[in-house]
Amino acid sequence: MSTRRTARVASVVREVVSTSILQELRDPRIRNVTVLGADISPDLRYATVRISVMGDEKIASLTMHGLNSARGYLQSKVAERIKSRYTPELRFQLDQGVRKIAETSRILREVLPDQNQSGADDAEIDDTESEKQWVAETDNANG
Repeated sequence: MSTRRTARVASVVREVVSTSILQELRDPRIRNVTVLGADISPDLRYATVRISVMGDEKIASLTMHGLNSARGYLQSKVAERIKSRYTPELRFQLDQGVRKIAETSRILREVLPDQNQSGADDAEIDDTESEKQWVAETDNANG
């Protein structure tokens, strides 16, 4: 198969799954899900859908269970859009990238405020000294 076709099928799978999750699924276990992308096998028989779930591990586990329960429905929605001999079998994979970014951001916020405060204090001291110098120069010029 051409890579262009697999990329096009991956795009359709991502689009169909994300809109179906957002608008059609009513399973209370499936909440706060973002479909990040889809990877299609070269023979178009398997599609790995990468998702991100906001929340802790328990919520992520419940969401994965709900998505696996809705797999047949989602595959039927994909089959309606893709006219091919085989409908890709959907597999869901929890992507930890977003969670790692959030954790890194939290760590940076903990570390950087101390540096920013000391840097802000230095800037205030420099501003105060430059104001004093400007006032002195102005007084000398006027005086």
